[in-house]
Amino acid sequence: MKIAVDTNVLVRAAVGDDPAQSDRAARTLRDAELIAVPVPILCEFVWVLLRVYAFAPADAAAAIRALLAATNVEVNRPAVEAGLAVLEAGGDFADGVIAYEGRWLGGETFVSFDSKAVHLLAAQGHSTALL
Repeated sequence: MKIAVDTNVLVRAAVGDDPAQSDRAARTLRDAELIAVPVPILCEFVWVLLRVYAFAPADAAAAIRALLAATNVEVNRPAVEAGLAVLEAGGDFADGVIAYEGRWLGGETFVSFDSKAVHLLAAQGHSTALL
């Protein structure tokens, strides 16, 4: 079966806090011919791991990297890598994804009121402006 996965399935598989759901999630992911993971799902996934389950950013990044290592997973890898670069530098995964997709759509400068995001993206060589 080729599936598009929701955030809660990834969370159950990664966290294992509900044995029955975690087993079903892991089995579904393992048995799928293809797992389509939209980027917004990964933004939610990271947010839930950090805010609800108190994962360290490095552990959330490791969970995404484990997912990317599966041969049956399809994601927008450049966008996900951009998100991981910001997450692993101490920022928000979603900010990296937003900056990447903004550039992909033709935006040249990432603008934000978020000084941390602007600083981290500028340190990675991106054109940024703090409003």
